Amino acid sequence: MKSLQLIKPYFLEKRFIIFSGVLCLTIVDFLQLFIPRVIKWAVDDLTALQVDPNGLLRYALYIVIIAVMMGLFRYVWRRCLIGTSRRVEEGLRNQLFGHIQTLSASYFDTTKTGELMAHATNDIQHVRMATGMGMVALTDAVVLGIAAIGFMAYINTTLTLFVLIPMPLIVFSARFFTRKMHRLYQDVQASFADMTEVAREGFAGIRIIKAYTREKDETARLETASREYVNRNLGLVRITGSFFPMMMLFSNMSLAIVLYLGGRQTISATISTGDFVAFISYLGILTWPMMAMGWVVNLIQRGTASLDRINRILETQPETDDRTDALSPDVAWKSLDLYDVSFSYDSLTPPVLEGITLSIKQDQTLGIVGPPGSGKTTLLQLIPRIYDVSGGAILLGSVDIRHMKLSDLRSRIAFVSQEPFLFAGTIRDNITFRNREITDGELAKAIDDAQLTETMASFPHGYETIVGEKGIILSGGQKQRIALARAIVQDKPIVILDDPVSQVDSETGSALIRSMKSLAGLRTIIIVSHRLSAVQFADMIIVLDGGRIIESGPHEQLMAAGGYYAQTFRLQALEEEPNGN
Repeated sequence: MKSLQLIKPYFLEKRFIIFSGVLCLTIVDFLQLFIPRVIKWAVDDLTALQVDPNGLLRYALYIVIIAVMMGLFRYVWRRCLIGTSRRVEEGLRNQLFGHIQTLSASYFDTTKTGELMAHATNDIQHVRMATGMGMVALTDAVVLGIAAIGFMAYINTTLTLFVLIPMPLIVFSARFFTRKMHRLYQDVQASFADMTEVAREGFAGIRIIKAYTREKDETARLETASREYVNRNLGLVRITGSFFPMMMLFSNMSLAIVLYLGGRQTISATISTGDFVAFISYLGILTWPMMAMGWVVNLIQRGTASLDRINRILETQPETDDRTDALSPDVAWKSLDLYDVSFSYDSLTPPVLEGITLSIKQDQTLGIVGPPGSGKTTLLQLIPRIYDVSGGAILLGSVDIRHMKLSDLRSRIAFVSQEPFLFAGTIRDNITFRNREITDGELAKAIDDAQLTETMASFPHGYETIVGEKGIILSGGQKQRIALARAIVQDKPIVILDDPVSQVDSETGSALIRSMKSLAGLRTIIIVSHRLSAVQFADMIIVLDGGRIIESGPHEQLMAAGGYYAQTFRLQALEEEPNGN
């Protein structure tokens, strides 16, 4: 019931439309119930030989008029009720996507993309069906069922009571099967999520799969996941496959009772032949509500199982979020300070960072170097609060960044990640994030600073070149430079660069370093690089190893110390010498 609160706002929003739809559906149901009455009149007149062709034509016209009215009202209720289900689908999908956007990076570390895709597609589709056709079937089951029983009782009360004998069995069966269905639908949806993730991975990594000729293995993986999904569905079908035939069995039991008892009453003239035919017609109409009960249970169980899965996501709170006392401090600040910062991804793993203390003055440049796995990237991710520190504090000016609004903090930071991500749009859109306020002049300057001018000239469509999924038409170096141009054009006071020259050649790397030097003194730059020449110009350089600072100081001081930095710098200089650098 808690999950049903998710769709309640949409029902309140569309309550007048829903009321109109239910009203039109009810009218259609009652019009449908008048057709057997017309047939009764016609049969009685035919039996008594009291009708002529004109009379039959009149009865036929009655049925045509009723059919036309049913068609008109059916159109209205479909627009209202099915339209409402589409609104629920839209709102729920937007709500789910919006909430997922707020979740912390740690959530995505443990959640598969395929599972999220299954929630956004299959689960929401089941909710739509439950709120649309489920509402229709429920209305039919109640209105049409009660009205049909009423018309049948009007013809013959005793016969109607005999017909209703199987009804308690239907109610008992529905309760028994409902409990089993809900659990099985949860299992089916979970299996669908696993299968979606296998397919997603196969498509995303298709180039690696082809390069290593692993097509058969990946196909086998999908077949296994697909087989598991089918098996889960077959387990569900064993329940639903028993439920629906049982509904038909009870309906046919009622029909057998009517044929035997109603036929005897017709022979004894207790009821007329027309009444007998009409009674059978009403029983046929009653069969749909009895089947609809099974369909409603099916739809609602699918819908509530999907709502439960969606609700679990919506109830997930981001680990990194605005506090109730979050501040929006003044823009002015003089330094970014880290005090005894430590971080661990979870309580079961050793700390990635320990005892990090340093101060970065406004408009200074900090270089961070160290061997792989020393915690460089993790340290960068703590500053925009992609992750929150496990111990210690990070202060912007005099304010702990955990006490700042996330939007305020991140609005001051331009971040270039180690593996740049590009959207499947144009180069312009990837650099500007579709911000139309950025002029062509500003865009051209950012592209020039990122050493992309010659690359742009080689593309026939220039800025409007479509880069494809994840920038597939671009090289690694081109993607990295587009990400750098994105950071430059945003004009943020703090620029964080995670190994921005790792995927470019030495000549382009040197040009990029010159561009970064041109920003020095104008913005606060924090740069990680395995190529030490990229941080040589920094005001302060720290060397991380095992999550701790083992060296710090400007380039000249570290070279004089003869430690890790000096040894690595000299080794890289020797490696670059044959290339003329």
